[in-house]
Amino acid sequence: MELTVYNIEGNKTDKTVSLNDDIFGIKPNEHAIYLDVRHHLANRRQGTHKVKGRSQVKGSTRKLRRQKGTGMARVGDIKSPIFRGGGTVFGPKPKDYSFKLNKKVKRLARKSALSQKTNDNNMIVIEDFSLEAPKTKDYLEILKKFNIDSKKSLLVLGESNQNIFLSARNLPNSKVALASQLNTYEILNSQQLVVAESAVKEIENTLAK
Repeated sequence: MELTVYNIEGNKTDKTVSLNDDIFGIKPNEHAIYLDVRHHLANRRQGTHKVKGRSQVKGSTRKLRRQKGTGMARVGDIKSPIFRGGGTVFGPKPKDYSFKLNKKVKRLARKSALSQKTNDNNMIVIEDFSLEAPKTKDYLEILKKFNIDSKKSLLVLGESNQNIFLSARNLPNSKVALASQLNTYEILNSQQLVVAESAVKEIENTLAK
């Protein structure tokens, strides 16, 4: 499969890039995609949610009334869960939500996500570029050339470029990622995938292992 390479002005160049069909042209495996996205979101959870039980809330331990003879239910201290301000029963506790996922499944999921973007014509390849200074306005102008300034876009770079990262940081719908750190969730969460020319080989080298 071959794609035309565009310049940052949004125009086609006379160059084309050949995509590896084993990475950009496979039949998407939806279950692998589901597992990898779930794995990514689970690992992002802090799991620090917690409430206080009756042994942890502040309050007197004095018995509220005598055990028998009042005609009412027996009660202990004011920290009982049945009273307002008392402890919580079976509340959430700190928990680690992360789980293990095989590397082969992750690799298959990324290949499936890239193939899906390619099949849906939601992936374009542009020439490598750099910005002289970190300016959001300049980066936004590039997105406007491709009519994706109002869409969720993901720019994949072959190597780190601080000016591009800083320029895209303030745009809520635009993200920049390195080819070596690309994950399935970011690919699928974007409406338009923009891949730098040098990043194509980097992606293929990473996923061919």
